[in-house]
Amino acid sequence: MNKKYILRKNEDIQKIINESKKIVNSFFIIYYNYNGLPYNRYCVSVSKKIGKANIRNLYKRRIKDILMKFKFNNSCDYVIILRKSILNINYEKMKNELSLLIKGED
Repeated sequence: MNKKYILRKNEDIQKIINESKKIVNSFFIIYYNYNGLPYNRYCVSVSKKIGKANIRNLYKRRIKDILMKFKFNNSCDYVIILRKSILNINYEKMKNELSLLIKGED
C-alpha cells in the first residue's frame, strides 16, 4: 500500500472516529468521512485481543491487500477496526464482508 493512502496521525484518526459515520457488523467497525481528495486513505487497527504481533500483522496485511485489489474510490478516509470474531473466518469471507460494507456505505 502506497504511503499516501495510509492515515498515521493520531489527530486525524481521532477526528474521523469522533465526527464521522459508522458501519458495524460482527467482524468490522468502519468509520468513514469524506476527504475531498481523489483517493481513499485508510487506517487499519487491530486490538491486542486478536493475538500476538505476528497474528495482528497478518490480519493487517490481509485487509490492506483486499483494499488495494478492489480499489474503492469514494474519496473517503476510513478507520477499520477488526473485531475478535475475524479469527473464525477465512480470507474469501473476509474479502466479501469488507467489500460489501465499503460498497454499501454510499
